[in-house]
Amino acid sequence: MAENPIIGFQVDPADIGYIGQDLQRPECILAEPDGTLWSADARGGVVRIPPDGEQEVISQSFESVFKEATDETNRFTEGTLPNGLAFAENGDILISNFGTDVLEVMSRDGKTKLLYDTIDGETIGKVNFVLRDSQNRIWITVSTRIKNWMKAMSPNVADGYIALVDDKGIRVVTDGLGFTNEIRLDAKEEYLYIVETTGQRISRMKVGADGSLSNREIFGPTKLGAAGFPDGIAFDAFGNLWGTLVMADQIFAITPEGDFHIILDDGNEEASLAMEKAFVEDRMTPDDMLAAGGTIAPWFASVTFGGTDLKTAYIGSLRGTRIPYFESPVPGLPMVHWR
Repeated sequence: MAENPIIGFQVDPADIGYIGQDLQRPECILAEPDGTLWSADARGGVVRIPPDGEQEVISQSFESVFKEATDETNRFTEGTLPNGLAFAENGDILISNFGTDVLEVMSRDGKTKLLYDTIDGETIGKVNFVLRDSQNRIWITVSTRIKNWMKAMSPNVADGYIALVDDKGIRVVTDGLGFTNEIRLDAKEEYLYIVETTGQRISRMKVGADGSLSNREIFGPTKLGAAGFPDGIAFDAFGNLWGTLVMADQIFAITPEGDFHIILDDGNEEASLAMEKAFVEDRMTPDDMLAAGGTIAPWFASVTFGGTDLKTAYIGSLRGTRIPYFESPVPGLPMVHWR
């Protein structure tokens, strides 16, 4: 077997470039084969960034519930917060709205309609991420059923779940997760890999032909890093699972064998360890969280492979205003919209 290209690879901050400007909460990024990027935006919509960098804010065209945040903490808990993005089969953009607790679909000119706000007659909860597979099924993660998600940042809360939308409608396929965040399918779509942010781990489950999930197990370390709160993940073509540790501001990769490697570290170690201690003691506050974070793009939230060769790695963030990127030694696994 060929040598794993990430072994020994680390990103030099001096080699990081940036694209975009004045972005608001660019948590999730979609990349198209022509080099165009689409970034979630807290103003209610997305920002389109073509290869020439002439960005365009595309606002959702319905009466927005967004209100100006009164302080830095409220910025992450009030109003519309487009979070996870995925391309629908026709090129529209599926949006998991973490602020209004709904799954939406937006055309590329901004026209938006509600897809789902309830499951089995109950409100969905904090819809975090959305993923479309090769069978055109839609997977949705819900981090918590608690309205103020910061109260769910506890080692004692595990009320997150995953829902599936197919020709039978929408249904819950697994429950009891620790702040469910991003999910990814492997190259053969045999396993679903699940970020459990407050579980501080990556889990995976076997995907049945009917979309059922079974045999939950931990993939990689039982705890990621010294102050590890995983957020976003993405596979490369070799089978390594890349990810971010939000607030600690690290990018990691887990090899197919389960070995853990830090690829980029931009964290504030002292603040991160203080936050970790507060979390373990179940007394973490928004101030503990806001004290942590680096300088490249505070609160690393996602990794997206793009560029025409899929070897450019883009970093999404919760508090950055532009998108950092660097060259990867291995291309990313093509998303379903590339195939």
